[in-house]
Amino acid sequence: MSISLEKLKALRTQAGHAPQTPAAGAPLGAKPAPVEAAAAPAVAASASSAADASSLSRPGPRPRQAGQGGSVFDWVDAIQHKPTAPRAQDGDALRRLLASRNRAITPTPRAEPSGPVDRSLPGTEVAPGLHLIEAFIPQAIPAQPLSLAFSKRPDETVAAQDLLFFDTETTGLAGGTGTRAFMIGAADWYRDARCGEGLRVRQLLMSTMAAEGAMLERFASWLSPSTVLSSYNGRSYDAPLLKTRYRLARRADPISALDHVDLLYPTRRRYRGTWENCRLATIERQLLRIAREDDLPGSEAPAAWLNYLRGGSARNLRRVGEHNHQDVVTLAQLFLRLVQAEADERAALALTGQG
Repeated sequence: MSISLEKLKALRTQAGHAPQTPAAGAPLGAKPAPVEAAAAPAVAASASSAADASSLSRPGPRPRQAGQGGSVFDWVDAIQHKPTAPRAQDGDALRRLLASRNRAITPTPRAEPSGPVDRSLPGTEVAPGLHLIEAFIPQAIPAQPLSLAFSKRPDETVAAQDLLFFDTETTGLAGGTGTRAFMIGAADWYRDARCGEGLRVRQLLMSTMAAEGAMLERFASWLSPSTVLSSYNGRSYDAPLLKTRYRLARRADPISALDHVDLLYPTRRRYRGTWENCRLATIERQLLRIAREDDLPGSEAPAAWLNYLRGGSARNLRRVGEHNHQDVVTLAQLFLRLVQAEADERAALALTGQG
């Protein structure tokens, strides 16, 4: 391949050499210095610059400088085929990553209890995994039918012994087919042969998943065609939940055909704005003057039951039972208070009209 004189001069200029001119006295048209001598420094300089740039991005020794032997192509070949040694910090990072992964997948050992776990449940086991808890509170049964005027049913009354106050404790508050009631509490006015008149409290508690069918059957046996259900927000939550469980268990629904007096709505109409809210706990404290001690919030009931199913202590589950017991007792007292408040209001209006 031939190189013109102008290209040779350009290469020499790039290499830092002044362009050669014919020596004084040399004949015109004499040849300059050999082309290899002029081109080699430029090529060597370019290769050296490329080697220096490569050394900044690649680990390992720098390529040899000009004058250390070998051609420019040897240096380039050595740079391209030199295996890259792993950096020490890469190995350290890999070891740290593996250590953190092992910590993430290593299960935390469960602390063994220091003594025997308290697994005792109150009541009597009436079916495998189903416990019946009973209590009786002596008090006079209202003799006269109770007016439902407070519930916007002024022409209707109900016999006190037909009322069944009920409340459920469930595995969650979201509803749906995955939510079930693990406890049903009910209270009714009852005349006992031994104890006389009073409020009877009965609670059904499941200690195994398989006891749900027996619990639904037992609760249905407490209902009759004349039963009037009463709850606090039970029309929107407790009753639909139980209906769903009866349906899923392929059993007849005993709830839909019954009358239902939900105390939340008349309480809210009468006392909205009087206190900070109309939650049952607030109504207990402000209206009925009931102070609970060591009460387990209803939001913690699902965790208490699931912990028991997994082999944990029954202490919090017993507290759930106490909470449920007080709920149904409160419903009976609230019903009477609403009946009395409505009667007093109507009497005051009648007296004002007479005056």
